[in-house]
Amino acid sequence: MRTLWGFVRKEFRQTLRDPRMRILLFLAPCVQLTIFGVALSTEAKNIRLSVVGAPGDTSLHQIHRKALASGWFVPATTTSIDPFLQIQNDEADAVMVAPAGGLDAPVGRGQGELQLLINATNVTRAQGIERYFSGIVRSLYEFNPPLRFDVRVLYNPAMRTSLFLVPGVMSMLVCLITILLTSMSITREKELGTFETLISAPVKPEEVILGKTVPFVLLGMSNLPLIVGVAMVLFGMPLRGSLWLLLLSAFVFVCCTVGIGLFISTIARTQQQSMMGGFLYLFPSVLLSGMVFPVENMPWVLRVFSYINPLTYFIELLRNIMLKGGDGRLIVFNILILSAMALLAITVSWNRFKTTLS
Repeated sequence: MRTLWGFVRKEFRQTLRDPRMRILLFLAPCVQLTIFGVALSTEAKNIRLSVVGAPGDTSLHQIHRKALASGWFVPATTTSIDPFLQIQNDEADAVMVAPAGGLDAPVGRGQGELQLLINATNVTRAQGIERYFSGIVRSLYEFNPPLRFDVRVLYNPAMRTSLFLVPGVMSMLVCLITILLTSMSITREKELGTFETLISAPVKPEEVILGKTVPFVLLGMSNLPLIVGVAMVLFGMPLRGSLWLLLLSAFVFVCCTVGIGLFISTIARTQQQSMMGGFLYLFPSVLLSGMVFPVENMPWVLRVFSYINPLTYFIELLRNIMLKGGDGRLIVFNILILSAMALLAITVSWNRFKTTLS
């Protein structure tokens, strides 16, 4: 443990003594979070639409069929009859709720009222849903629809774009810091010639590997409170779920990205190669994560890559915990997927790094 602690202290000193590195670690995330949170935007497709009402309600199901035929909506697969749970459990993006007595009789009298529940964690998507649905009702009943629909926007009633974008930017910054710092730290040792000193020192390969990774796991976790604080103060980002769940999710994700950074370092020979490798991984990872463009909008070939991307699951965890309060099934599923990815990344990187040390 004394040897490992010596490595950890060395890495902290070496990383934090450079003023530029401290700026990269603590100032750059705040600046990037502010810029990206304001600048990015999205669109809506493949909206999962559910309907709650009597099977014999002709008017209700006519609107539902018209919505599905428009090409914007797809039928939602739900396990609950409670419309609020359907949205909370991420089974539907929008739910049509008919009045207690059905919609046929009120529509016949020209007094129909239909409630539309919308998940607004993605504000641009929510605005598109409301706009599309309004157009569908108008086209179905021409210019004087015999009903009006009451829209209830859930989780983001003010329809603020930043509440959707900021969790994605937070995830990207944690990913950026951990991957680049981990990979560049080890390639710096190779470039400066001190890597041979590590190999020849009377230490075990496991101690070298832990000494090179543990500091960056801690640095990645130390950045999280800062990033969350900036998001809450500057953008009014809520934290409706458990802070401990957020920290657990972040820890698993950071372990995964540090493993990826370690893997890149076993391939690269210089810091320039390491930085290039990091960016070659990061750019597709960000674009395919659902941070900017919804995963549902992507062709199925690219969607496959989204589902093997750790960033996809961490962004979904952040949005669910911070905006919805945390759905147990979704959190457990995503954390298990991230844990499996972290274990795979660390195992492959560990084996390659031990071979390099040999």
